[in-house]
Amino acid sequence: MAGGSKPGLPELKLYNTLTRTKEEFTPFDPAHVRMYVCGPTVYDFAHIGNARPVIVFDLLYRVLRHLYGDGHVKYVRNITDVDDKINNRACAEYPDLPLNEAIAKVTAQTEAQFHDDIEALGVLHPDVEPRATEHIGEMRELIERLVVSGHAYVAEGHVLFSVPSMPEYGQLSRRPLDEMIAGARVDVAPYKRDAMDFVLWKPSKDGEPGWASPAGIAVPGRPGWHIECSAMSWKHLGETFDIHGGGIDLVFPHHENEVAQSRCAFHTGVMAKVWMHNGFLQVEGEKMSKSLGNFVTIRDLLNDWPGEVLRLNMLRSHYRQPIDWTLKGLEESAKTLEQWFDAAADDAYPRPAPAVLEALADDLNTPKAIAEMHALKDHAGKKALAGTLAFLGFEPGAFRMWATERAPALAIDEAAIEARIAERIAARQARDWAASDRIRDELLALGVALKDNKDGTTTWEPKR
Repeated sequence: MAGGSKPGLPELKLYNTLTRTKEEFTPFDPAHVRMYVCGPTVYDFAHIGNARPVIVFDLLYRVLRHLYGDGHVKYVRNITDVDDKINNRACAEYPDLPLNEAIAKVTAQTEAQFHDDIEALGVLHPDVEPRATEHIGEMRELIERLVVSGHAYVAEGHVLFSVPSMPEYGQLSRRPLDEMIAGARVDVAPYKRDAMDFVLWKPSKDGEPGWASPAGIAVPGRPGWHIECSAMSWKHLGETFDIHGGGIDLVFPHHENEVAQSRCAFHTGVMAKVWMHNGFLQVEGEKMSKSLGNFVTIRDLLNDWPGEVLRLNMLRSHYRQPIDWTLKGLEESAKTLEQWFDAAADDAYPRPAPAVLEALADDLNTPKAIAEMHALKDHAGKKALAGTLAFLGFEPGAFRMWATERAPALAIDEAAIEARIAERIAARQARDWAASDRIRDELLALGVALKDNKDGTTTWEPKR
């Protein structure tokens, strides 16, 4: 029994960025498994790279719920709604409105767009989706604790974390000191005691949103980037929790700084027991960027492909490996889904086939899971395939509608098709499964898909 998971289920192993090893997952409390994932900054349409952690940790959430029970897993994914990019867009789009009103419009619109897009990707809602602006009080309290304990200091209206006060700083990212200094996203400022010190709180400029500042600072201010996730994870999951996830680009400085803030505020040995990070995404062999003209949003892709295709295309690569997002990959994913939906039974309880679950329990080995799903396409595995597809978040409705719309008009001899169907029914009645499958495959190659109904009849439809 793995870390208190349900009897008879496989042991879950996860790669831990903190230890650089794949290890058996043992939650603090098997009756209350807790996971936090860094969510979007809501200032524009999310790009396809943003979809990777959303899909990856949705899959992990499904696996955890299956292993520990639906009511025993708490998944928190935050919304960042205070950021310079938000302020800049609000000023550009609504120059005649007060900034706070403009910011509210931008964040509400962008958050709604994000939810619409990821819902099309088949992801489940997290149990809690906190917004940064709703947790300013918790941020102030954390900052006060850090100042009192000597891990933070006030300088010219700012509060900064003192990196030298934590000897274990850098344990997560394992970067040399000079590399951390070079890569830190911090402003060079004369009031900093050390080059690595980072901002917890800063004064608001004229017109910017601001809140009452901590540590006796008289002027209004706003939080730095890193403190928000420490505050929200603490509020909803506690001082320590089981899993913290996000993209590999967040390991340093964001997650490193989260660890420092939380551990020093609460005097704990860890913030999260397991740290998981998905790999980078590139488009057609190149890093995605607006300057290269290959910046692709989820919404752009959903205009041409159903969410199920995007979801499968993301899962074909192991989450820790880089992924090359290509048109060829999307076409292959669409073909695979078509085969699976054609082969699957009409309905089934959403439960993964044992071999698929075994693969997913091995650090979300989705390439192996997909290979096991291909093995379920024969007659004996059709119900298991349907249950596995449902468990993984793949629903046939939107995909079938898309495939039908794209299907070319076919010149079909209906009488000939009915004759072949009659031959196949006779073969099935004689339990000649090889002949039955051969006729089905021959018709599919001609653009005709068969469907075996519960009442014993077989119907067909044109397929691309």
